[in-house]
Amino acid sequence: MKAIFVSYNQAHTLEVNATLDRLGIRGFTRWALTEGRGSVDGEPHYGSHAWPSMNTSLMIFCDDDKVTPLLDALRKLDASAPQQGLRAFVMHAEQGM
Repeated sequence: MKAIFVSYNQAHTLEVNATLDRLGIRGFTRWALTEGRGSVDGEPHYGSHAWPSMNTSLMIFCDDDKVTPLLDALRKLDASAPQQGLRAFVMHAEQGM
């Protein structure tokens, strides 16, 4: 099982939801408003007067075979609007209860 942390400009929310549904990924926790800035480029997302946009973040838990299709779909979404920002990180997750 894998845990995938995804952080993205909240403008991508509908597309991310549709991607999860299409891939049959149900298990996730969403933080609707998260702040951040990219490690390489892109504008900060602070929800402030100077930097008004905000991020949304997800922690997704899924079987290993769902990881590659999800990352491929998220990569395409990010490429469609690179200034919006979208990042995903994969970690091993032990079976929970």
